[in-house]
Amino acid sequence: MDTLFLLNMDSNHTFVEEHFYLEDSIDGFSITVAVLYLVVCIVGLAGNSLVIVAILKLDKMSSSTTVYIFNLALADGLFMVGLPFIASQNFQNRWVFGDAACKAVMVLDGINQFTSVFCLTAMSVDRYAALAHPLRHAGWRTPRRAKAVSAALWLFSLVTILPMALHFSAERGLCIPDFVSDAWWLGVLSYTFAVGFALPFTVIMASYTAMLRALRSRPAPAPPPANGDGQRLERQVTRMVVAVVAVFGVCWLPFYAFNFCSLYQSGLELPFARAFEVAVLLSYSWSCANPILYACLSDTFRRHFRTLLCPVAKPSSQCNTERYDLNDTSVGDVTILA
Repeated sequence: MDTLFLLNMDSNHTFVEEHFYLEDSIDGFSITVAVLYLVVCIVGLAGNSLVIVAILKLDKMSSSTTVYIFNLALADGLFMVGLPFIASQNFQNRWVFGDAACKAVMVLDGINQFTSVFCLTAMSVDRYAALAHPLRHAGWRTPRRAKAVSAALWLFSLVTILPMALHFSAERGLCIPDFVSDAWWLGVLSYTFAVGFALPFTVIMASYTAMLRALRSRPAPAPPPANGDGQRLERQVTRMVVAVVAVFGVCWLPFYAFNFCSLYQSGLELPFARAFEVAVLLSYSWSCANPILYACLSDTFRRHFRTLLCPVAKPSSQCNTERYDLNDTSVGDVTILA
């Protein structure tokens, strides 16, 4: 998992306990962070729900791409469900929901966070196969196979995080892990960083780099049009690569950096604790970023969102109810994998 333990500021036993008792009173920073948690939760739930409905109602998961996007949106949306519990603990400096809820929230958060990252990785490989070698991999890029892969990713996420998430307990008034030793915790951090960030990020980078090279190596269309589709496609794919890699890296790299830095904190200072909490909030906000990227970078999703949000009673030229294939690799739709 993505060091899910620290989604509620749990990095090591010293840091956890000191963080929650550094501030006994509610100040402006705590209120601001609580409001931001609420905004991220609402936007994440609404945006990912819209993506799910758009795929089920308008596309009906007719391609491997939409299967992965559906599972990514489902994982991101469910990831938001645990956010109010985490925000409540951070705001009140105590866990009030009981030990069973503590374990359930940690398992839920871990499964959905890992599945979200894994689906993004699978989607990146799928895009490489679709754009670089569409005929060679056509037989493997079917909705049925994508559903099987997605189911395996959900199961793998559960197996990956369940033993660690069950180490959480609310017996001390906070939903925090029962630490075995500092060496055990360092091993957990290293493992979750590798599985939840480093390896997926490497695969994503490799997939998009290979895809761009393949696109550049393609012969130019004859006759090449001025400012033609080939150049436009490459620019859009480049923007997509920058968006995917940058947003994923910006949201999660600070989170892991603070995780490891906290191991070497002999005494916790308030600025570090607050910066850590901002990093945790930033990691959550990644789950509400994808629908925004879809709307900004994909003509197809903009059409789907207009279809769903435009009032039925007031049809207009902008309310296009035509069904579009989200797996279309044409110029206008290749950017959906933001």
